[in-house]
Amino acid sequence: MKHRGRHRRRRQGRALRAALAGTALALTAAATMISASQATDADDPGALKPLTASAETAPLRLTEHPVPRETLDRLSDGMGRPVGVGSVLADPDGSLGDAEDCTDDDRRALPAEPAATRAYCWPGADTDGWRSGAVTTSGDADDDGRWGEHRVILSGWSRGTGTPAGDGLARVAFVDAGDPDDLRYTWALLTVPVNGGRDYRGLGSAVSGMVWYQDKLLVTAGPADDSALYVYDLGRVQRATVDGPSVGRVPGGWSAAGARYVLPAVASYRTGATGAPRPDGISLDRSTAPDSLVTREAVPADEDGPTRLWRYAFSTGPERAGLLDPDPVEVHETELTGVRGVLSYRSGWYLGRTTGAPDERGTLWRQDTEGARPTRCGADGTHRCWSGPAASLSYWEETGDVWSQSGRMLFALPLASMDRSLGQDLSAP
Repeated sequence: MKHRGRHRRRRQGRALRAALAGTALALTAAATMISASQATDADDPGALKPLTASAETAPLRLTEHPVPRETLDRLSDGMGRPVGVGSVLADPDGSLGDAEDCTDDDRRALPAEPAATRAYCWPGADTDGWRSGAVTTSGDADDDGRWGEHRVILSGWSRGTGTPAGDGLARVAFVDAGDPDDLRYTWALLTVPVNGGRDYRGLGSAVSGMVWYQDKLLVTAGPADDSALYVYDLGRVQRATVDGPSVGRVPGGWSAAGARYVLPAVASYRTGATGAPRPDGISLDRSTAPDSLVTREAVPADEDGPTRLWRYAFSTGPERAGLLDPDPVEVHETELTGVRGVLSYRSGWYLGRTTGAPDERGTLWRQDTEGARPTRCGADGTHRCWSGPAASLSYWEETGDVWSQSGRMLFALPLASMDRSLGQDLSAP
């Protein structure tokens, strides 16, 4: 039986690679057929411009606002003993589809170049009305790539953010990635304790940035929120006890808009001044000492000015596991606009850029203080090869893969293939 299972997985792996290769060829062909006028992209943005003046860095200083311990304890007393990540993974809501089973419309969200080597699609019945957002993994959480015995991907989704009814919600799928042929997920609603822990509200922000580091999950907040980042403790996952559309305490127990688990925020961060740049896309950089969180500025879609990029170091004190030091340790400005995905590794910043139109592909750049390079679509001159809506980049250092999410597609590709598409080999030791 063990040999039969192994052969089945090998056949599935070959089928998956064939499906992805076919999709990549079709997408590359489509990309190379773009007309010269469509292929026109941003001019070469040149090198990153370091920003060092205090007037430019001081507004980025964070102030930390912990949720009082008694508030969190009161919420736990009311909801019951928190559960661990393993318990959440053992109680799945559904499974992701393999790439060969995904629709053509879904697969169009995959990058054409470099091609994804692993790809899955979310079921429409469980994601209709929700917008996909950031991705982070247990490769961020711990340098061995596991959380306990589990390989885990966290996938962020939002619904109705910024609507007049104020019904914005954000949730995270805990994806068990231990078996690449069978990814199963469980939903948890992101919430904020209110009324001293006697209740909670939903986090009304699009999940545009998310990093899981040690036992903390950091999530970006939207412009309508006073906070820039919220902090969640993966040791404080609570069970919802009532299945219904409401959020918070209801007659008979606790509801989480249909999710069976709840993550209450344990802290938040605010930037230093009114009108200061707000973090949007974020990711983890393990190539620095100490490890750091990198972010790109939240910029309106119609803004054509430069975009700021900066990083915060993670605290090294054992009592501050997963929390940030307040002052930015590096601030840059890029001439690229429409930046969504951001990833930093060693000296380079990888920036995923949208092109403005929903049916057009995006671009992927690597930029540093010496210059910038875009990925190319084979021999064609255009570099609109990246996924258009992709908004998150997360590097799983232990495997060498970069994970992202676009529409209903969750996908991975080696960082080395990104560098090769840029005409470089920078990910090698």
